[in-house]
Amino acid sequence: MNFVKIAFASLLGALPISVHACDTALVLTIDVSNSIDVGEYRLQADGLADALRDPEIVETMIRTETAVAVVQWSGADKQELSIPWIRIRTALDAEYLATQARLMERAFVLSDTAPAEAIYFSLPLFEQVPDCTRKVIDVSGDGTPNGGTAVRDARNAAERAGVTINGIAIESMGLAITNFYRGAVITRNGFVITARTHREYPSAIRAKILREISKIVG
Repeated sequence: MNFVKIAFASLLGALPISVHACDTALVLTIDVSNSIDVGEYRLQADGLADALRDPEIVETMIRTETAVAVVQWSGADKQELSIPWIRIRTALDAEYLATQARLMERAFVLSDTAPAEAIYFSLPLFEQVPDCTRKVIDVSGDGTPNGGTAVRDARNAAERAGVTINGIAIESMGLAITNFYRGAVITRNGFVITARTHREYPSAIRAKILREISKIVG
């Protein structure tokens, strides 16, 4: 009998362990360049926190075991990983992520706008979540570049790496930022959501995250 138990235990030990891999790894990048004032930054941080508490988003993140990280960016040499990867396996994980977003202090002030460097900074982060099937960078901002390198080159590097880039274009007038994001920032399988003002950012970030983690692309 002991021999049978030992043999059975050995067989179990030899079997591969099934590990549930996450569906989506999502890097949320937030523009904190000079064009973003104190109130507008607060709208972004609180809007992100509220979106991450949304019941539909929480349920989807748990079901797909989404991994989320948050990056703040501005000028060419100013990028910060403000919230490292958090795997959303339970409602407590989602609540922790939302709390971290609300408590997040602004990383930079009085700096240029360099979205290309935000993309380059974000790409290596996916090495920490190799089991995630889909890899997405979300770029939000209210201006075109006045610093850093060519955004299209960074976008092309993301495409070569199999990473999708989506965006939230925060407009002050017209659709100039939205058109820039469509032409230079997002990948061919990505999409842009327009927030007419910073006050529309909370509803835009909710819609965008839900679309990203629900496998809707393009």
